[in-house]
Amino acid sequence: MNIAFLVGRVIVGIYYLYNGINHFLKARDMIEYAKFKGVPLPEVGVVVSGLLLLIGGITIILGIFPEIGIVSLVVFFLPVTLIMHNFWGVPQEQQMAEMINFSKNMALMGSALMFLGINKPWPLSLRRSKG
Repeated sequence: MNIAFLVGRVIVGIYYLYNGINHFLKARDMIEYAKFKGVPLPEVGVVVSGLLLLIGGITIILGIFPEIGIVSLVVFFLPVTLIMHNFWGVPQEQQMAEMINFSKNMALMGSALMFLGINKPWPLSLRRSKG
């Protein structure tokens, strides 16, 4: 089971790393979309959200201070999900796509919160137990 947990952590962590890196590689497009969605200070929002995703991905993969990474992900998901994927406030032809992204983000946030229930240190992590 420890190997399955590690493989799962790596898969989930890579997902967050990939998306965090994209916030920097595709910053111009993301800033324009954030402006379109009415995000205040979209340049700052894109950088901060990218950093939150990177922190989440790194801590989940390595198992070092995963609580910090989980908090980072929740801090990312709450505003992004409510502001960027507000399916209730877009034209009908956009509602399905926004609802899918809203639901995906809620599920990812829920899975991140489930990591809090795993005994520390995580199996096969770089964080060593005390003593």
